Amino acid sequence: MPELPEVETVRRGLSPAMEGAVIEKAAVNRPNLRWPFPERMAERLVGRRVTALRRRSKYILADLDNGETLLVHLGMSGRMTVSGDPLGQFVHDHPQAQKHDHVVFDMDNGARITFNDPRRFGAMDLLETATADQHKLLAVLGPEPLGNSFHEEHLIAAFKGRNTPVKSALLDQGIIAGLGNIYVCEALFRAGISPKRKAGQIAAQRVGALVPIIKDVLTDAIKAGGSSLKDFRQADGELGYFQHSFDVYGREGEPCRRAKCDGTVGRITQSGRSSFYCGKCQR
Repeated sequence: MPELPEVETVRRGLSPAMEGAVIEKAAVNRPNLRWPFPERMAERLVGRRVTALRRRSKYILADLDNGETLLVHLGMSGRMTVSGDPLGQFVHDHPQAQKHDHVVFDMDNGARITFNDPRRFGAMDLLETATADQHKLLAVLGPEPLGNSFHEEHLIAAFKGRNTPVKSALLDQGIIAGLGNIYVCEALFRAGISPKRKAGQIAAQRVGALVPIIKDVLTDAIKAGGSSLKDFRQADGELGYFQHSFDVYGREGEPCRRAKCDGTVGRITQSGRSSFYCGKCQR
């Protein structure tokens, strides 16, 4: 499933084609994805101008000029791609319609936004912009890891007395919004912390040091266009490249990349997910 860097990469790719543009046509080609589409979704979107394109955790939020916001979740295999952009940043010709093109927006600037989702685990909803943060999917989220509200004091307080493994704590969306399995593995490697350590037993200084490391990992991944493992594509259809920079994720049995460490990357299962780490230098 796309994590924060992938979703942010898509948002940035969509921005020049959507922000400030009007949705001239909206085609909704099935009644539902993960859950039913909002009533009269296509009708409610046509003629609306996108005033801002935001991201909250792993959700893309398109604010409209009528006080509503379109919420988009890519799910496991969802893609939002752009064609026909008049700015020349994307391919000029609209591609032939594909089987799983479930939602299509034609913008007044000539761009076409296509949401394709073979597995249909994605989702869309329409909500009031003024109360968007109270939506059931957004109200439970913690601070954005790249925002000012995610700081050392927050993480230290969140970990205090917590008896769960640090890997599980970092995946808790109520503690940090948008972190996923890949980037938690990478951040813990950079911090030299084993994913098996209990969150509440890690010294406050080491917990605090995780904050800038998490920010750096996410920033590096966004610069690389995210990670393409199976289904992810950027808004222009290109792959992300951060997977070529993984230190531990997916590298089971390979040598540790930390200088002067002769350990080997191992893999364990935690809460049904694979954790990759070096058992020698991550403590």
